[in-house]
Amino acid sequence: MSPAPRRGIAGSRRATTRVSGEEHERLVVAGRELAISNPRKVLFPKPKYTKLDLVRYYLAVAEGALRGAGGRPNVLVRYPNGITGEFFYQKRAPEARPPWIEVVTLRFPSGRTAEEVVPRDAAALAWLANLACLELHPHPVRAEDLDHPDELRVDLDPVPGVKWAQVRQVAHVVDAVLRDVGLTGWPKTSGSRGLHVLVRIERRWGFDAVRRAALALARDVERRVPKLATSKWWKEERHGVFVDYNQNAKDRTVAAAYSVRPTPEARVSAPLRWDEVDAADPADFTLATMPQRFATLGDRHAGIDATTGSLEQLLELSARHEREGLGDAPWPPHYKKQAGEPPRVQPSRARRALPPLIEIGRAKRQQDALAGLKRWKARHRKAAAYLEPADVLVDRMRGRSSTWTRIRVNLRHVPPKLRPRQERLDPDEKTLESS
Repeated sequence: MSPAPRRGIAGSRRATTRVSGEEHERLVVAGRELAISNPRKVLFPKPKYTKLDLVRYYLAVAEGALRGAGGRPNVLVRYPNGITGEFFYQKRAPEARPPWIEVVTLRFPSGRTAEEVVPRDAAALAWLANLACLELHPHPVRAEDLDHPDELRVDLDPVPGVKWAQVRQVAHVVDAVLRDVGLTGWPKTSGSRGLHVLVRIERRWGFDAVRRAALALARDVERRVPKLATSKWWKEERHGVFVDYNQNAKDRTVAAAYSVRPTPEARVSAPLRWDEVDAADPADFTLATMPQRFATLGDRHAGIDATTGSLEQLLELSARHEREGLGDAPWPPHYKKQAGEPPRVQPSRARRALPPLIEIGRAKRQQDALAGLKRWKARHRKAAAYLEPADVLVDRMRGRSSTWTRIRVNLRHVPPKLRPRQERLDPDEKTLESS
């Protein structure tokens, strides 16, 4: 069943035509005419949501979606054959685009440049949806000032096995830390397993300073609830909910509010009020349900731009951490080595001891890598019985335009006599290693 009636879109006109045998849905949105190609193409097989349904969705929540991603350069995450097909990241705006699609040139840490799309109105959102862009991935800067972020992003990423209730607990601790330093956090579900807290900040600091502030926040959250949260970068050291400070490094993006995520039921990233967090269930917010919530309650982040705050207190906390011996923390892969950064090597390798980590497989598709893990467990039933959820490390490795999955297993809970040796990778798609 389609998530919205098929009688048209508020504020738009529509007509169905065929060009060279291909069906097009013609819309007029915000005074601009768009042709939606293959409007009946199914993007979500289980609920049978189509490309036109995706367009309708973004038009229904356009005001909120533009508050989160509008006026910012966006990375395009495209699923041309739906969520079961291959997807890719596209930093460069398509050359074939309407003249009213705005772009801005970004320079990345690698030295490369790209013109990225800057959506400004509902018509731009519809155009992106026509490209099968499910997710809006904005940079934390405005197109008018690409060097000074106006948003700090707190990404709460639970390790495998951690329940949603624990994510909510950690989110409230984040809220308390932010309040203590004079900042206001705006929570939203990630649309997957985690939760994001967005913080509007003054445009006074560069990316490195914002990341440093985010690291100080993450460490303070860990100090307050060390059994529930961690700021440790290396997966083999993590437990509970990881407060991912590196999402504030330059060129990193997260799914914006109202983004549709590639889940079977088409979950969306749902803005919340703090008094909704404890009762919120990410499964309740989907492409089908969010338009009605938006129409009834409006945008829960409507006031976010009125709460701009200063990073001064977080940066003072960062300086105190440094005086106490807590310097910088590891940066993401592919970034240049930073001054003061600790050795970018897994702790187990730094200890010069054979780590209890083994690699299971690599695959372009996550489900293929997980199938290899299932086969490994079948071969090593005794060892597998000792594994805890956090012992299975599912690494989503990102290349320039695509992702691939690596599966590793931490054998720390397996008695030494039962620990399997490293085997041939299964599957082993070696061509992806250099992506």
